[in-house]
Amino acid sequence: MSITEHLTFSATPFSLALSAAVILFAGGLGYYAWRRSGYNSSIGMLELLRLAIVTLVTVLLNQPEWREEYRPDVRPAIAVLFDNSQSMETIDVVPAANPSKGNSSRAISRSEAIGPLVDPSTWTSLMDRLEVVIEPLSSDDAESEASGKSPRTNLAEPLTDVADRIDPLLGVVLISDGDWNEGPPPVDAASRLRTKGIPIFTVVSGSPTRLPDIELISAEVPTFSAAGKPVRIPITIESSLPREYLTSITLRISEKESITKDIRIAPMARTFESITWKPEQTGDYSIEVSIPPHSDETIETNNGQSAPIAIRQEQLRVLIVESYPRWEYRYLRNALSRDPGVDVSCLLFHPGLGKVGGGSQDYIKVFPEELEDLSQYDVVFLGDVGLDDNQLTESQCELIKGLVEYQASGLVFIPGFQGRQFSLLDTTLGDLYPVILDSAQPGGWGSRIAGHFELTERGRSSLLTKLADSQEENMDIWENLPGFQWYAPVIRAKAGSEVLAVHQDMSNQYGRLPLLATRTYGAGKVLFMGTDGAWRWRKGVEDKYHYRFWGQVVRWMAYQRNMARGETMRLFYTPDQPQIRQTVSFSAHVMDAGGEPLQQGEVLARIVAPDGATESVRMRAEGERWGVFRGGFRPQQPGNHRVTLVCDQTESKLETSFFVQGQIREQVGKPARPDVLQELAIVSRGQAVQSDQIDEVIKKLAELPLPLPTVRRLQIWSHPLSAAMLVLLLAAFWIGRKAVGLI
Repeated sequence: MSITEHLTFSATPFSLALSAAVILFAGGLGYYAWRRSGYNSSIGMLELLRLAIVTLVTVLLNQPEWREEYRPDVRPAIAVLFDNSQSMETIDVVPAANPSKGNSSRAISRSEAIGPLVDPSTWTSLMDRLEVVIEPLSSDDAESEASGKSPRTNLAEPLTDVADRIDPLLGVVLISDGDWNEGPPPVDAASRLRTKGIPIFTVVSGSPTRLPDIELISAEVPTFSAAGKPVRIPITIESSLPREYLTSITLRISEKESITKDIRIAPMARTFESITWKPEQTGDYSIEVSIPPHSDETIETNNGQSAPIAIRQEQLRVLIVESYPRWEYRYLRNALSRDPGVDVSCLLFHPGLGKVGGGSQDYIKVFPEELEDLSQYDVVFLGDVGLDDNQLTESQCELIKGLVEYQASGLVFIPGFQGRQFSLLDTTLGDLYPVILDSAQPGGWGSRIAGHFELTERGRSSLLTKLADSQEENMDIWENLPGFQWYAPVIRAKAGSEVLAVHQDMSNQYGRLPLLATRTYGAGKVLFMGTDGAWRWRKGVEDKYHYRFWGQVVRWMAYQRNMARGETMRLFYTPDQPQIRQTVSFSAHVMDAGGEPLQQGEVLARIVAPDGATESVRMRAEGERWGVFRGGFRPQQPGNHRVTLVCDQTESKLETSFFVQGQIREQVGKPARPDVLQELAIVSRGQAVQSDQIDEVIKKLAELPLPLPTVRRLQIWSHPLSAAMLVLLLAAFWIGRKAVGLI
C-alpha cells in the first residue's frame, strides 16, 4: 500500500487575486502606520501581527486541506466462476458450425461447451491490466473433489465469498446453466455486489427447453410384505416427448422373475401407473422397475429404479371388543379368523348374560389387564362398547391409548346404534377419534333407503380402499357396493384426519358426512368406520370385497409395528417410505430380560448411508412404563440405509435397514435457467450473454475504470485548531494595542 501526501486549496483565480490584494492592502496600511509612529518597534511588531491575522484569514477562506491518498500495491482482479455441478453433464449444447471442422451439429455437454471459457488463454488480453482468477463454484465438497463434479449448486455463497476474499475486485464473470438448489436466492448476493459497485457478467450454458426424455420419477416399493399377499407398486413416469406412445413396464425380482405390463405414456406430462407382484416365498429380494428407452430419448440412465423388499411369514394378532354380536361383528370375526396371517382374539360383552365370551377358542374371558399381555396385539377393534361396569374401564382405555401412541398398534372404531362409544369420548380415547360426533343423536341415523359410500380424492389413491387393481375399476366397485341402512352421527372430521369416503347423499354445513376416516396418533394409526353395514358387501360375491377390505385394514395398521422385530427389541419408523431430506422418526420398543418394558436405559441407533457415512442417533426414553425410545434422522442420500439398534442395559442388538426414495439434487437432463442469470446481471448492473459472445464480455471488462485511490482529507479551514489559532492571534493583537496606548 503506497501513500501520497500533499496540501490542496479550493481556490479560484478571482479568490487568489482578491486574497493577494487584501494582503497587499493590509501590508501597505501597516507600513504607513509604522512610519507615522516614527518607526516605533512596538508599533512595527503590532502591524506585523495584524498582517499575520489578515494572511491567515485569507488562507482559510481558500479552504486548505491536507490530503493522504492510499493506493493498493496489488492489481485489480476479475473473478471467473464456472459451474462444476452434475447438471453441467447434460448434453444439450449444439455448437455453431465450424468451417474447418465441417457443419456437424452434434450436441455436446454443458461442461464441454464452457471448456474454452475456463482456459486462461481466453482472458490473456486482460492480464496486462488486471488479475484474472478462475475458480469453480464448488471446490470444498469431499464428493466433488473425488468426482470432479459437485452434487449440488450454490450460486449465492460463491458470489459473496469471492467479493469478500478478493480486494480490489472489479467484476465477476459467472458461467453456469442457472440451476441452483442450495443456499439463499442468488439475487441476494447480486444485491450485495451492486452496493460494492461490482457488476456480474453471466454466461449461460445449456438449452432452456427440456430434452426429449422418459424419466421414471418414483417406484414406491414397500419395505416388507407377507408371503402370498399381492404387493402393489405405484409408479410415476414423466415424459417430455411431444407425442403419446405405448410401452411396457418391467418388474424384475432379484434377476429370477420378471413381470411386464403394457402402459400408455402421456405426452409432456406425468403418468401414474402401478404393477402388482405376488411373492410366494419368504426372503430378501431386490426389486428393479424399468422402462425401455424410446428412439427419440436422449437420456437413458433415468429409466429405472431399484429397491430392496423383505418378504416374511405373516402372523398378526388382532383383538376385537364388542357388546352385542351384531352382523358386522360376526362377519368381521369370520373374515379375520379365516385369514392364515391373522390370529384373532375376541372379547364379547353381552349385556344380560352372566359371563363374557363365546363358545370357540377365539374368545378370551377378560380384557388384558397387564401391559405385556395387551402389547401383543397389533390391532384393536372397538365395536359398540363403552365405559361401563360390565365393559371397559378408564384404566383399560389408558392402556389402549398407550398401545397406539407408543407401540404403533392400530385402533379401529366401529360404533353401533346403541351409542355406547359416546362414553369413550370423555376418556383418554376421545383424543384418538378422527371425527367429531353429534351428542344430540347418540343412536345415529337409520333409513329405509340404503346409503352408499363415495370415495374422496385421497380415498381413490389409498391402499385401504383398493378393491380392484385399476383406479377406474375400483371406483366402479365402490359405487355399486350394497348400501347401508345405518350410519353414525358424524358432524365433521377433526383437523389432521384424512377422509377416505363420505356419505353419497347426506351433508351439513361442513360438507359431506365423513364415514371412513383415518389419522395418525403418536406412532400408531386410527381408523373410524361410520357404519356397521360392510358385511352387506358379501351380497352376490361372498367374501371377495369384505375380506379384502378388512385384511388390508389390519395389515396397514400393523405395518410399522412389524418393520423390524427381535427377541427383546422392536424398531419402527415414520414415514414408512421416507424421501430424501425428509425427517425420519424412529421409535424403539425395548424389553428387559424378564420381558418387562425397559424403564430407564440408553438406546443408540447407528445408521450407515449408502456411501458408507455413519451417523449415531441417541434415542430418548418416552412413555415411562411403555419402554419406548425415540429419535430422529434426516437422510441426505437416496438408497438403502443400514440400522443397528443397541441397548447396553439389556445387551441386545437389532439390525435392519430402510430404503430412502428420491433423487439427488443435481439431475442431468433438466433445462437450463437463463432467467436466473439474467436477473443477476440486471440487479448488479452487469450483462447476460451467450457463450459465443464472450468477446463482448471481455471488451466490457477492459473498459471498467480502475478503482480510485482511498483519500483521507484533513480540512484545515474548518478545523477547531485553526479557529483557536485565529482567536489567539486576535487576542494578542488586542492586548498589544492596549499595551502601546492605542486603546
